[in-house]
Amino acid sequence: MIPAVLPTYNRVPLTFVSGEGSWLVEADGRRFLDLGAGIAVNCLGHAHPALTKALTDQAGQVWHLSNLYNIPSQQALADKLVDATFADTVFFTNSGTEACELAVKMARKYWYEKGEDRSEIITFSGSFHGRSSAGIAAAGSEKMTKGFGPLLPGFTHLEFGDHDALKAAVSDKTAAILIEPVQGEGGIRPVPDQCLKGLRDICDQTGALLIFDEVQCGVGRTGKLFAHEWAGISPDIMMVAKGIGGGFPLGAVLATENAAFGMTAGTHGSTYGGNPLGCAVGNAVMDIVGSDEFLAEVNRKAGLLRQKLEGLVADNPDVFEGVRGSGLMLGLKCKVTNMDVVTAGYGQNVLTVPAADNVVRLLPALNITDEDIAAATDKLDSAAKTLSFE
Repeated sequence: MIPAVLPTYNRVPLTFVSGEGSWLVEADGRRFLDLGAGIAVNCLGHAHPALTKALTDQAGQVWHLSNLYNIPSQQALADKLVDATFADTVFFTNSGTEACELAVKMARKYWYEKGEDRSEIITFSGSFHGRSSAGIAAAGSEKMTKGFGPLLPGFTHLEFGDHDALKAAVSDKTAAILIEPVQGEGGIRPVPDQCLKGLRDICDQTGALLIFDEVQCGVGRTGKLFAHEWAGISPDIMMVAKGIGGGFPLGAVLATENAAFGMTAGTHGSTYGGNPLGCAVGNAVMDIVGSDEFLAEVNRKAGLLRQKLEGLVADNPDVFEGVRGSGLMLGLKCKVTNMDVVTAGYGQNVLTVPAADNVVRLLPALNITDEDIAAATDKLDSAAKTLSFE
């Protein structure tokens, strides 16, 4: 008999009943150090007082308003995002998947309004853009698409890092190039700054729109508010989610006025997108994560964690191959099966997240303490020792 909850997840037999900071408490009382943060969602950890207050204060006023009316917290959050980024305008969604749907629509509508037959979107192997029709068609992998045809057409899939293939693929039919500045599900693979600059150059030369998926790598995760800032360039459209809500379902599409000009009244909508609860929390997140002081601390902690992880790899050469990533979006490339490392971590009360390319993801809260960073590497070392061949 099928269970009441559709069995699309392989769940670990752990039930967490409370959390604070970087720690979660299991129903049996065990405390786990959370290095996954809900897969880069809980950017300020669990039960952060500023987020809790923002949510409860708003809940005491109004929970939901239709987008037929003005929503003050939505306008305030949009203003903060516009002021802090390349964008001129913002549309709020409930998730990264929904953000992908709009980004694809926006790029295609742009060319339709210009009267040009350009609908092709170029994407890359190892990418993950959600599990909707557009999201899986954009990723293109068999794992994502098998059994779900016919797929949404118009996507060209290239090998990650194949510059020659990219140059050959861009044509007068190319509407946009869609890429994650740092691949998350694909195995914590940063796109080099010079490659992001090259993509910007190609788009400028051909008129194609540049879309960045910063659902996982954005909102302070790499030590800048958004990962593409390290390259000194900006996209035309950007997908945001996960960290922006600090754990509350919230996403957004940010765009330039030019890229968004086709999206007029009635071309897109959302019942819950930009609701007062989500935007109240999003405002609190931006007030904290958007400060220079906070981002400087993310970079300092990222350096500390990476240094300790390099030591972990050196001490466990038969388990780990190396460290990769940016900021507090790091991956341990494994020599043993990555799920063995994740499972061994459960035995040491530490939570990590698997990814492709045999990588274990470390996506801790951005405000993780130095003491918890030390505890994390100690626990990971203990987990690795259970897998060592020595």
